Amino acid sequence: MPKEQEILIALGSNLGSEIGHSAATLKAALAALHRRGLALRRCSRIYKTPCFPAGAGPDYANACAVLHSAETPAGVLDLLHATEAEFGRQRITRWGSRTLDLDLIGIGEIVLPDATTQAAWRALDVAEQAQRAPAELILPHPRLQDRAFVLVPLCDVAAGWRHPLLGRSVAEMCGALPAADRAAVVPLQDAAP
Repeated sequence: MPKEQEILIALGSNLGSEIGHSAATLKAALAALHRRGLALRRCSRIYKTPCFPAGAGPDYANACAVLHSAETPAGVLDLLHATEAEFGRQRITRWGSRTLDLDLIGIGEIVLPDATTQAAWRALDVAEQAQRAPAELILPHPRLQDRAFVLVPLCDVAAGWRHPLLGRSVAEMCGALPAADRAAVVPLQDAAP
């Protein structure tokens, strides 16, 4: 039987859903993930963050969570996509507005598909990132180290997790971001359920 692993995810919404506003959608998504067998261990506060890219839509509600499961990485991704669909997510425009966005950030020390491919996706410039999406699961998420809207909430729940290739903790990666980027991620409320 596969061993349970710690799964890091990022949650975001800037359109809300049938459930309600974006923050309510994030809370409901956590409950839906639990129903699908992904056990919630910790959840960050919910933060208000500027839409990325700037001007592409309303500001986001973002959070991060630590889940546990014995699912394979591909199985976890399938569960995240099924939950997004449940909340009306449509994949029309890359980096467009969305009812719910669930990103698989990392699973323990797993690197997929391999260190060379992960590093190549990590090195893409922003213009290429906006145009290209990988055909396979890349872990850890290749833009994790660049995104305050992920690292700030991730510090709430997994500050000590170390990127298996970069060797830096979440707290160290967050601290390396420009102060203005970190300051733009503002808590909406205390920790989610």
